[in-house]
Amino acid sequence: MKIVKSILCLFAISLFGAALLPSARAADTWNQKTIITFDQPVEVPGMILPAGTYTFKLADTFADRNVVQIFNADESHIITTILVINDYRLKATGKTVMTFNETPGNAPESLRAWFYPGEYFGKEFVYPRTRAIQLAVATQVPVPAVAVDTMDENTIRTAPIVAETPDQKEVAVTQVIATTPAAAPAATATPAAVAAPDTETAALPHTAGSTPLFALLGALSLGLALGLGFILKHVS
Repeated sequence: MKIVKSILCLFAISLFGAALLPSARAADTWNQKTIITFDQPVEVPGMILPAGTYTFKLADTFADRNVVQIFNADESHIITTILVINDYRLKATGKTVMTFNETPGNAPESLRAWFYPGEYFGKEFVYPRTRAIQLAVATQVPVPAVAVDTMDENTIRTAPIVAETPDQKEVAVTQVIATTPAAAPAATATPAAVAAPDTETAALPHTAGSTPLFALLGALSLGLALGLGFILKHVS
């Protein structure tokens, strides 16, 4: 009898854990948390990151803007907060992709865009105007910019976003950067089984359709757990 009770208790605990798992995964994927290691210094808007491990996350405190926060490896310290815009790609991949602007000489490469696994929309980093012009001229590609040279919280919340072109012209971002798809993709890409090194990845829900499923799983697990509790009570 004791063995039966022990088995039933373990089963109930497993069900409870399963009910909690979807909500934990949703919390991580909603902010697209990514841990990545750079083996050399990398430029991001406003600063140079030394070689090392960092955590990238979407911020949830800027409702009207796309903002990325970069933390140290254990997320105990915010290193910088960066304004970004949507950057659309035709093919999603199953791992984290980061693209760079190649800079001349021995200068660190500058981070251009970050794509989360399975996503068609990445985040292209917005640079202060003067630096954006320099990067556009050096790389011969347009660079998103704000019309100021400092990136404080007020700038992130309110500054207009433009694009600087290689011929040093200021144009609308949508003229030179694919912020929306030309046509809807034929099918949702399935993330591959291989994850990028030093990267924590999980598929971000594309629609709200997963939420009812999580709720149903939680309700079923709770009901089974209560049923098991009733059985245990009568067995004892």
